Amino acid sequence: MSKGTILITGASAGLGAEMARQFAALGYDLGLCARRVDRMEALRDEIAADHPGCRIELRALDVTDGDAVFAVFGDLAAAFGGMDRVIVNAGLGKGAALGTGRHDANRQTAATNFMGALAQSEAAMEIFRAQGRGHLVLISSMSALRGMRRAMTVYAATKAGVAALAEGLRAERVPGLDVSVIHPGYIRSEMNEHVRQRTRFMVDTASGVRSMVAAIERRRVRAYVPAWPWVPLGFAMRVLPLWVVSKLT
Repeated sequence: MSKGTILITGASAGLGAEMARQFAALGYDLGLCARRVDRMEALRDEIAADHPGCRIELRALDVTDGDAVFAVFGDLAAAFGGMDRVIVNAGLGKGAALGTGRHDANRQTAATNFMGALAQSEAAMEIFRAQGRGHLVLISSMSALRGMRRAMTVYAATKAGVAALAEGLRAERVPGLDVSVIHPGYIRSEMNEHVRQRTRFMVDTASGVRSMVAAIERRRVRAYVPAWPWVPLGFAMRVLPLWVVSKLT
């Protein structure tokens, strides 16, 4: 018997794909969304082989298309007869220092990471308000805690916006709604595969996502993951001078 139904965006690779694997292992049915359907099909086949009882629905989705977000979320909720949890995960890591001629990359990141997250949150909340229950999970970043420099400036700003969306919804105290914001540290994924392998504090995808899944399952309001070293680093990032924070991260 299914433990519940989870919708995950950005599920074709990286953290989204690994969350799909780990939630399937816990007994959940999955609605997976991403632009790259071929990769999701391969993931579905892999999960089905390991967990034959898991129901998996795939939908092509570009989260920067607001109308498509509402249509796909509604379609999946109808297909499953409701939705227990939505994980707003789709994201982009492009970026450049402001004023260096790469407004296109910064704009793409802002559109995907914030406007896309807004559309996903709106669509999820329509479902949750109608059914009177739900768990909305927004994937932010440790970079959301402070302003970041150079190529990280816009990315960090979008992730701070995502965290603010989560806090605003919690403040609303919607009956039956749980809201979690997850701040991953350096977890190996497709988004950061260009980063040198020995980046400080980097952990492998499976281990990092395991800590994310544990926090989501506990319905944590806010979680810095993995807890070591990001819980103490999170405290330090909030109180230390900006020039020190830039050296830590």
